Amino acid sequence: MRLASFQITNFRSINDSGSIDSSQITAILGRNDSGKSNLLRALHSLNPTEGLAPLSPIKDFPRHRRLEECTGDTPVVHTRWALDESERAALAAIFPRATGVRHVTASRGYDTVRTAGFEGLADLSIDVSDIKGKVRKIVPAVKAAAEKVAEEAKALLEQEADAFDAAMIASPDFIKWSAGAVKATQALRKALAVAGAELSDKQEQMLVELEELSLAIANDKPALDQARAWVIEKLPTFIYVDEYPSLPGRQNIADHLVRKGWGQATPGQQSFEKLCKAAGLDLQQLQDLLEKNDQATRHQLVNRAGSVVTAEIRRLWKDRPLKVRFNLDGPHLDTLVSDPNDAYEVEVNLDERSRGFQWFFSFYVAFFADTKGGRAEDAILLLDEPGLHLHPHSQADLLAHFEKDFGNQIVYTTHSPFMVPTHRVDAVRTASLDQVRGTTVSNAAEGDERTLFPLKAALALSRGVSEPAVVKPEPVKAVAVKAEFGKTAAAKPAAATEATAKPAKPVKAVEVAAVVEAAPTAVAAPVAAPVAVKQEPAKPAVVENAKPADEAAPVVAAVVPPAPIAAPAPAEAVVSVMPETVKPVVVESVNPVETPANAVNEHADGELTQAA
Repeated sequence: MRLASFQITNFRSINDSGSIDSSQITAILGRNDSGKSNLLRALHSLNPTEGLAPLSPIKDFPRHRRLEECTGDTPVVHTRWALDESERAALAAIFPRATGVRHVTASRGYDTVRTAGFEGLADLSIDVSDIKGKVRKIVPAVKAAAEKVAEEAKALLEQEADAFDAAMIASPDFIKWSAGAVKATQALRKALAVAGAELSDKQEQMLVELEELSLAIANDKPALDQARAWVIEKLPTFIYVDEYPSLPGRQNIADHLVRKGWGQATPGQQSFEKLCKAAGLDLQQLQDLLEKNDQATRHQLVNRAGSVVTAEIRRLWKDRPLKVRFNLDGPHLDTLVSDPNDAYEVEVNLDERSRGFQWFFSFYVAFFADTKGGRAEDAILLLDEPGLHLHPHSQADLLAHFEKDFGNQIVYTTHSPFMVPTHRVDAVRTASLDQVRGTTVSNAAEGDERTLFPLKAALALSRGVSEPAVVKPEPVKAVAVKAEFGKTAAAKPAAATEATAKPAKPVKAVEVAAVVEAAPTAVAAPVAAPVAVKQEPAKPAVVENAKPADEAAPVVAAVVPPAPIAAPAPAEAVVSVMPETVKPVVVESVNPVETPANAVNEHADGELTQAA
């Protein structure tokens, strides 16, 4: 049986969750205190491995409602299950009317009573006209046969034929009708046998069909009860886990065997027992070998066990390749974990490993032992916030572990984007808490921003991994800046940076085109005068010198922020350029002419130009 959906009502923060679809892996997202854990706890109560127990109205009934509203029949859990082909055949054999049923239901309230139902169950009905037609042919045939028998047998046969005719008149109460029909059919057959009368094959077949119909209806209620019991018996158990017991790295084998024999094993010892099952270790065998002083065989057994566990941990734990080794120290067994590398190998007790690895190791041990022929082999696992202490990549590995290594259905809650199955978004459910409606669940992943954040983040991360980033170049803006040649002067930061240094004597004025591009390198052309470029984190600037007098060789200087670049040449003129960051600038050079340096500012007509 596979859980198809479930619905929780009248439990803690839940008035009515709505129907929650379930798949092989079902993730429930929601904010803190939105009632996610309550959903799992209520579902677990339907068929826990610890045995069915009544629910507490004081503790479990919604606090904002009066206790008088809660009775033993108040519904809490309603589940819907899909049957496979073999299960459908088994159900039909028990309950013929259930032939064709593909889904069954199971529910419970606050008492320990569970009920089962059948979807698509055919109504209990009879074909009245068909019955009448068969009776009209059988009764005259019986009376005709009575004419051929002895007088005393004739009266009895005619009497039973009349009784059969009356009993076969259909009534709305099919169960009551079937009981009378079965009795009348059996009495008629007995009278025919006593009289030695026989019916034709066709009439005999009609009588058989009426007899089977009446028997089927008479047995319907017992068969229905039996089928309901079969559904409850076939329900998978639920295992709810919110905390995983610690697994001590050092155990006393003799003490463990004694406590196990008394039925007083601690949670840590129970986990140790599961570890031994996963490793293939027989603790009683190790103890017997110790008493025989056969240390060689003991060490061979634990070495093999360590290799088995190491192979599984390396398959599942992708964070780094670890090695698990079991060490015997007299009656004690130590679980050691090491990080092999090229230089050295650090080996520590399991107790000293990170909390994340200890959690993962405990999870692996617990569910390997329980799902491989253990109590959880066919169980449904209900996990509350699994993998909280794991690295994001390890959480993704855990999710893959759920899907690949478990045949069990798993329903879990999470806040982590790395535990959201983005490749199966149809398996994601969202829980929301409303002050009036209580906790509700959406199968379509609906909710507020906080509720949906893990899903949105997971989808964004998924797209980021699968799609390369595309960088769009920004438009280039050119800025014209007036400059003066001579001694180096400090530039003033402004929309257009201006150099105001006064040279000692007139020099040849040149126009300098500063080209700033987003390329990783810059090329500087030879210049007649050194160009000093000064930068600041602002827009790249362009220096233009207006109204040159004499012709001079054009000068182009390429500047790449943020490092200043000086073009080598004989020193005569200095231009200070302070570009802004981010957007490249392109400036063109014109033919300069000779003019006094102090006239540069007076005749400059630099304008802001927009680069194409």
